[in-house]
Amino acid sequence: MTYDAVIIGGGHNGLVCAAYLAKAGKKVVVLEKRHVLGGAAVTEELYPGFKFSVASYVVSLFRPGIIRDLDLPAHGLEMIPLETAYSPRLGDQGLCRWVDPERTRREIARFSVKDSEVYPEFGLAMTKMARFAKGVIDAPAPDPASLKPSELMELWRFSDELRQADPESLYMHLKLFTMSSADLLDEWFESDVLKAPMSVSGIIGTYLGVRSPGTAYVLLHHYMGEIDGAFRSWGYSKGGTGGVSMACARAAQSFGAEIRTQAPVDHVLLENGRARGVVLDNGDEVRAKTVISNCDPNLTFLGLVGEENLDPEFATAIRRYKLRGSSGKVNLAVDRLPVFPGREGSAHLRGDIAIAPGTEYLERAYDEAKYGDYSSKPYLNVVIPSVIDPSVAPPGKHVISIFVQYAPYHIKEGADRWPEKREAFGDTVVKTLAEYCPGLEESILYRQVLTPWDLEKQFGLTEGNIFQGELSLEQLLFQRPTAGWARYKTPVTNLWMCGSGTHPGGGIMGASGRLAALALLESEEL
Repeated sequence: MTYDAVIIGGGHNGLVCAAYLAKAGKKVVVLEKRHVLGGAAVTEELYPGFKFSVASYVVSLFRPGIIRDLDLPAHGLEMIPLETAYSPRLGDQGLCRWVDPERTRREIARFSVKDSEVYPEFGLAMTKMARFAKGVIDAPAPDPASLKPSELMELWRFSDELRQADPESLYMHLKLFTMSSADLLDEWFESDVLKAPMSVSGIIGTYLGVRSPGTAYVLLHHYMGEIDGAFRSWGYSKGGTGGVSMACARAAQSFGAEIRTQAPVDHVLLENGRARGVVLDNGDEVRAKTVISNCDPNLTFLGLVGEENLDPEFATAIRRYKLRGSSGKVNLAVDRLPVFPGREGSAHLRGDIAIAPGTEYLERAYDEAKYGDYSSKPYLNVVIPSVIDPSVAPPGKHVISIFVQYAPYHIKEGADRWPEKREAFGDTVVKTLAEYCPGLEESILYRQVLTPWDLEKQFGLTEGNIFQGELSLEQLLFQRPTAGWARYKTPVTNLWMCGSGTHPGGGIMGASGRLAALALLESEEL
């Protein structure tokens, strides 16, 4: 049997791509190496009764258009908005930002009356900037080198929007693309208690510090969340982030797509320089008119295709593509709800918890990573999904997801030394969090520690990069993954890409999968 398309990787982008192609009447098969679908957006029961969002743990950028096009609620997707952003502090009740703006104003005023008044203005300014950027992530990356009328019109549209912007907005755009997240926030606020937890959105998925130029854009990227059309909303998928992937899978299957798990791909099948399908680890061939890789650019080209089958100049560009994983993950099953002194109840835990007590703390964490060590006092982003979704843990017990930065893939002893450092790294993370919620260590029933090495081995994320490549300025838009090849089509005939290593980048967004499918359907290759 020959399929119209074979998709390598059952992550959410691959499943979205499959659903759009199958909906258009194409015969599609998705091949996933693991026993469970979802890639990094996956839910697994690793300890009896506890369901973990093993890698990705919150949903922020998933495109509303995809939800509508694929009718994902009918296939089980249910989103629960995050309600708070809590920043605990030693010896103090910390700062909590709430859905209620007046309650947030009072919280911020404890540390700075000026900041409490400016905070809503900053939100409006960033929302304005994000609405422009939203148009960028929902459309293919414009090609500035193209002379095609359609490309020229798209470039004109972007430039026209900028020309029509008022001077203040134009200056803000320039700052976002050139400044660090911390320096940008310094222009608005005076209290480090507020600035530090806000600035960390600029370093997620990068090997940069909050004072590194360019991180202001990454902050904007994380400011563009949408859930049910509510701009700037973040949330959980009920049942874990695997709920997003499984809804996409069910939608794809409802349109006729075939999905196989435990089907690892060894290499792309090439005949006369053309992709004709794939060869599985067991030697089986799956033939297709088109091969679509949901893997990162490095794994796709240097692994599955092979450098010997690539143009040397293109291969060099792929080798230069920056991955540099810098994050780890620790998942806990606990027998009680963590208690943060100074805060009673659980209302402040119905969102994310940032261990980011100051900008200097964050920069010191980055300093250690620069020299090949994981941070002894890391930035932690913590969520306790069982507080608002009791389905993921037994009654009275809880699941804790801890995102950790920094944990550089290239530690000074060598990446292959990570397995022997894994538990010490996990101890550092738990001890850091336990400083803010005493008794945490005694409550732990089960612990899973994922280093960048584990993310690479388990999920196929080269160097453990959670976005399949850094969201740095030189790797965005028409340069993702490399100039001239940002439209999902690759130099290998009949080989396409649909993962986060393509425009518009990482996060549980689905945009790359959708845009790749639409581009392929418009081409003459399918």
